[in-house]
Amino acid sequence: MKPVLAFLLLSTPAIAQVNVYTTRQPELIQPVIDAFTAETGIAVNLAFVDEGLVERLVAEGDRSPADLVMTVDIANLSQIVEAGVVQPVDSAVLDAAIPAELRAPDDTWFALTTRARVVFASKERVDPSEITTYEDLADPRWRGRICSRSGTNNYTLALLSAMIAHQGEDFAREWAAGLKANLARRPEGNDRAQVRAVWAGECDIALGNTYYMGQMLGNPEEREWAESVNVVFPRFEGGGTHVNVSGIAMTKAAPNREDALRLMEFLVSPEAQRIYAEVNFEYPVLAGAELSDLVASWGEVTPDTISLSEVAANRGTALRIMEEVDFDG
Repeated sequence: MKPVLAFLLLSTPAIAQVNVYTTRQPELIQPVIDAFTAETGIAVNLAFVDEGLVERLVAEGDRSPADLVMTVDIANLSQIVEAGVVQPVDSAVLDAAIPAELRAPDDTWFALTTRARVVFASKERVDPSEITTYEDLADPRWRGRICSRSGTNNYTLALLSAMIAHQGEDFAREWAAGLKANLARRPEGNDRAQVRAVWAGECDIALGNTYYMGQMLGNPEEREWAESVNVVFPRFEGGGTHVNVSGIAMTKAAPNREDALRLMEFLVSPEAQRIYAEVNFEYPVLAGAELSDLVASWGEVTPDTISLSEVAANRGTALRIMEEVDFDG
């Protein structure tokens, strides 16, 4: 509760302000927030909510001081919408900046950045040309060569949900079983742990989000892991590379709605999108926005254009499939 108490103490009616609950570490978004305040004079109060975000918003109800919620992963955004604690936002600016597949059909959430779900492949043991599609990862030639985090992790479930959307439930079940058969070890750890396992020779390829590469390269203890792999962009057969998002939604309570909308629209401006890309190693949602030099060096990505709302709708089925194939067993 300490972050929220500090957040409430900063809030005074006499000052133009926006109050934000964020599941992202504040330092990841502070640079873009500072740019907004410098341009508009509107103060932004960030409250880091590590757990129980939906429950808190439900409990606070109409008395919630939060204007906006910033979080990652389409599953989290969908849960907020399903809880009935956010409102639709009608904005020509947001609609023009963000592709339709990266915002809710009912305008209840909007993507701010994307991150690709890629393959980290050993530079020593894998030719990048060997990896073309996600479907191919279930091929027996990868038997004992793949590392993955848990099958119930949001990122893993989102990828399987997208596979369901592309190829249907029956194919997705076979694919999940094939991927499990190709694992070098039981799923464990986060995306960085998978890269470390490739570096250590425990497996040859691993699934992970692109921005982890930028983070590892900036960490002296992890740089060697990152430098041992190539970033490879698989595609779905008939589709593109799977992406997930960081996103934003306006709460139903929103005591500072007008200024909150100004912040939302600023976050998809060329300046804000450039800062996001530079600081967080993510991909802008705004067409034509600059990539950081590091992210650009990983190669071109063709994002999948399937609606993330459709992906989110398949999450329950994806979780059931992972349980049926005993992916983590």
